[in-house]
Amino acid sequence: MPQTADDTIRDLFIIGGGINGCGIARDAAGRGLSVSLAEMNDLASATSSASTKLFHGGLRYLEYFEFRLVREALIERETLLRAMPHISWPMRFVLPYHKDMRFESDTPTSRLLGLFMPWMKGRRPAWLIRLGLFLYDHLGGRKILPGTRTLDLKGTAEGAPLQDRFARAYEYSDCWIEDSRLVVLNARDAQARGAQIMTRTRVVSATRENGLWHIETQDTETGKTQAHKARILINAGGPWVGDIIRQTVRLNSREGVRLVRGSHIVTRRLYDHDKCYFFQGTDGRIIFAIPYEGDFTLIGTTDADHASPSDRPECTPEERRYLIDFANQYFAQSLTEDDVVWSYSGVRPLFDDGASSASAATRDYTLKLDSDGAPLLNIFGGKITTYRRLAESAMDKLADHLPGLAGAWTAGVPLPGGDFPVTGVDRLIDDLRARFAFLGDRWARRMVRAYGTEAAEILGTAKTPADLGRDFGATLTEAEVIWLMDKEYARTAEDVVWRRNKLGLRLSAAQIAALDDWMAARQR
Repeated sequence: MPQTADDTIRDLFIIGGGINGCGIARDAAGRGLSVSLAEMNDLASATSSASTKLFHGGLRYLEYFEFRLVREALIERETLLRAMPHISWPMRFVLPYHKDMRFESDTPTSRLLGLFMPWMKGRRPAWLIRLGLFLYDHLGGRKILPGTRTLDLKGTAEGAPLQDRFARAYEYSDCWIEDSRLVVLNARDAQARGAQIMTRTRVVSATRENGLWHIETQDTETGKTQAHKARILINAGGPWVGDIIRQTVRLNSREGVRLVRGSHIVTRRLYDHDKCYFFQGTDGRIIFAIPYEGDFTLIGTTDADHASPSDRPECTPEERRYLIDFANQYFAQSLTEDDVVWSYSGVRPLFDDGASSASAATRDYTLKLDSDGAPLLNIFGGKITTYRRLAESAMDKLADHLPGLAGAWTAGVPLPGGDFPVTGVDRLIDDLRARFAFLGDRWARRMVRAYGTEAAEILGTAKTPADLGRDFGATLTEAEVIWLMDKEYARTAEDVVWRRNKLGLRLSAAQIAALDDWMAARQR
């Protein structure tokens, strides 16, 4: 029997603290609904912290004729930029061209060209790339981001890291996003608007009784259980969405999820400029090479079917070798295993549409509503770029069950720390350094890129670094860790150095262990 019971009847109970769950919680709380959210681990501990870190329309999805998805994502890029200019910013992508570029054989575009232009033999011609980039520039109604241009790679910074055989490239716009920080900021804003956010809380069971959901949760640290009631249950369990349907809610459902693993490697910095590369392989796949955390380059991603959400996703030796070999088709200086400083992998829970390959499975989101008794909304798939629109769609789907539901409101409303102009980052950094003279440029930039206008609140009245308390290394101080624990749900060193930031790339194992000990002692 549950040890405690919460007799409050919530409008919504959300399972899952990834971007979809936290985005829905924020949207719903802002409409005046009562919301509880349970996440069995840390926020963004699975898929939502293991993305390629991009707000992008999905250029390659045009080859699958996913025009609605691409258009929605392209429009969202600029909507989101305005709401979170501290954790998201524009980037230019360089797409080198050569005549050997290929399609994946099972794309609709490849099949169409094979039917009408069999002499192309699967090649991706320059005119088709230009057409795709034209659509990419115009489907979403750009206002902030610059459009596509053609680059001569000879004698340029963009061409310098590449092999001599690449003479021409196309350059287009997309955006970077600090993915796990996006999740945390949505959770914080949801809580500020009245939502109950419960981390390290597993949903043990959920049953329908008398038109309500009766949910039992368990604290994964203390073992204590609690009973909750809600009018509507939302399954935003990500890779576990299918398990929740079958094992937690115990429903027979034909809806399936396809788990696709995406792996990435992080290497030493491979080039000096701040643009990204979009590389196309002879097998039709694509990867990105992206400037990362100042001193590194992020390369990814793979697409491989993943058997079970209970299997921890890891970048396999084969995937690592694939990414290295792929990059070596483009870079003049060959990469080796010794250049890789870190790797990570995430599982994308895609709606099982019967696609023949993992890379062909749709990235669009699918919402399935079961109204047999108390409503259950299951969330399949989705891209981090369209999380806000997914949340609005979820509210639309539930509107008939929520009389008097207020309208959509999140477009353009800033997340915590994001209340400044898109072009105002450098000024904010300058202002922070003027106010806190001990900050170096790298330290100030990291603080602004993580916390925006809240950076000054974290630093408080400090006149020297010593005023910020213990130095854990790599500019991480006691004052910042206290903020992360008290305001951003962090409980362990892993939460801090791999999800709230990426200082794990700069801290030693001993430093991370010392941080973990300090955090554990503070919680006691």
